[in-house]
Parts: sequence; C-alpha cells; structure tokens
Amino acid sequence: MRRPSKAEQVAISLLEEHGLSNQLPVPVERLAQDLKAEIRFEPLDGSLSGLLHRADDGHVIIGVNATHAESRQRFTIAHEIAHLKMHSKALFVDGLVRRRDHVSSFGLDTQEIEANAFAAELLMPRTLVLREIGSVVPAGGSISPRKLARELATLFEVSEQAMEYRLINLGITTSF
Repeated sequence: MRRPSKAEQVAISLLEEHGLSNQLPVPVERLAQDLKAEIRFEPLDGSLSGLLHRADDGHVIIGVNATHAESRQRFTIAHEIAHLKMHSKALFVDGLVRRRDHVSSFGLDTQEIEANAFAAELLMPRTLVLREIGSVVPAGGSISPRKLARELATLFEVSEQAMEYRLINLGITTSF
C-alpha cells in the first residue's frame, strides 16, 4: 500500500489532534466548528458544492450547498477544511461539476487535488477503512467490490462513488 500523501498526512494529524482517529463516522461538522469555522447551509447554484471564505478579521465561513445530498455536504465540508488547513487564499469556490475547459477538470489544480485527498482521508481514514473491511467481509468469505463499497459508504456516511474511489486509491480493488 502506498504511503500517505502530504494532504493525507495533514488529515491524519488533524484527526489525531482532535481525538477522532477511531470515530465513525467522522463528525466533520463538529471538527469544522472546533477549527472556529462557521458552517452555513444555503441553496447554491446546482454546480456549486461549497466555498471557504476567510474574512480580514479572521472569521472563517464554510458555505455548503443545502440542495446537495448529505453525503456530498460532508465531503464538501471536509474539502473546505483542507483549504482552511493547507492553503492561504482568502476565497475558494468549489464546483461539483467542472467544465471541460477548467484546469481542475484535468487534474492539474494541485490545491483541489490536495483538498480532495485530504477530504477522502478525513472522512474515510485508511486505518478505519481497513478495519471495517474486516467487519463487512464474512470470515473466510468474499464480497463483490460494489457491495463492499455500498456497505462501507453507509458506515462512513459518504457516497458510494466516493468510497469506490477510496478503495481504488488504497489499492483494495482495481475497478467497479
């Protein structure tokens, strides 16, 4: 299994600092509040998932699209926490669906790549994913990758797609 990236290491450290390394699902809203970020759920344009705004006075707002599924909202909060902890810009506006001509749609925007890796590790910590696989897969048995992703997604309160990507990135499966 590959070593954690810098972004994943920051997420692991944050979970440890806040005593959340073994908590499932990770209480991402509480973590944001512990970091003194105000979370606001508002209906946003359908393509916008969230934003992070740092005011000049130090006040931090994480905006979350209230029309998105709860699992998507959790990922958005984790993604914005990544920007808060790792990046210094005053404003990040993150879209759910990227246009083809947007740099990040080609995987070239390093801050967005880092924020996604951080969010995946924060919400689906590798140690907990590996532990929970043992509780989901029957002893001496097997399970289809799709069913594994579905059951783990429920436990971690993330989307099935997010868990599928996580299982691939952790080298647990190669495809779905």
